[in-house]
Amino acid sequence: MDQKPKLKVLIINGPNLNLLGTRQPEIYGILSFEDYLKELRTEFEGCYIDYFQSNSEGDIVSYIQNVNPEKSGIIINPAAFTHTSIAIRDAL
Repeated sequence: MDQKPKLKVLIINGPNLNLLGTRQPEIYGILSFEDYLKELRTEFEGCYIDYFQSNSEGDIVSYIQNVNPEKSGIIINPAAFTHTSIAIRDAL
């Protein structure tokens, strides 16, 4: 029986996304990203989903540079770094 290899996805979140669920819940809701991650892993149980969050641009760049080449893809929300980080874009 042939089994397809699991899709290996990395989700990276940038600054302040560690505060989801507590920071302005009237705007951003009451769920933490860990809550969303549990839902994603349940809904996409055929995928391996890894997660990293940092408030530091350098940590995000270093993490991207050290990603296992077996990952199928990266989903990134660099938050405020979307507008300012050439380094993250280069690393990707």
